[in-house]
Amino acid sequence: QVQLVESGGGLVQAGGSLRLSCEASGRFFSSYTMGWFRQAPGKEREFVAGISWRNGSPDYADSVKGRFTISRDNAKNAVYLQMNSLKPADTAVYYCAAAWATKTTYDYWGQGTQVTVSS
Repeated sequence: QVQLVESGGGLVQAGGSLRLSCEASGRFFSSYTMGWFRQAPGKEREFVAGISWRNGSPDYADSVKGRFTISRDNAKNAVYLQMNSLKPADTAVYYCAAAWATKTTYDYWGQGTQVTVSS
């Protein structure tokens, strides 16, 4: 099992940047595919970005490509989401999630961190 704790959310003006962090406790962090999801009020949770356990290759939702960057530091049991050129539409609670190795479902979730982008 792995426990996840997000940090780094806050209030930022449109065009600004934020960096979210997710620290994981538990063993074998490097064997988890890590992801970021978000949920805006009244909307379903959606995938934002993921990073492979195997080779560190990233994947992004079309809505954030070119603006967001996911990275991981296996030595620190951490995954990050650098968010640039933020838009009001990016306002949501952001969740860190983990999927064990080759599994396609995310089984472990953090508590979320609020990101609010003002216009």
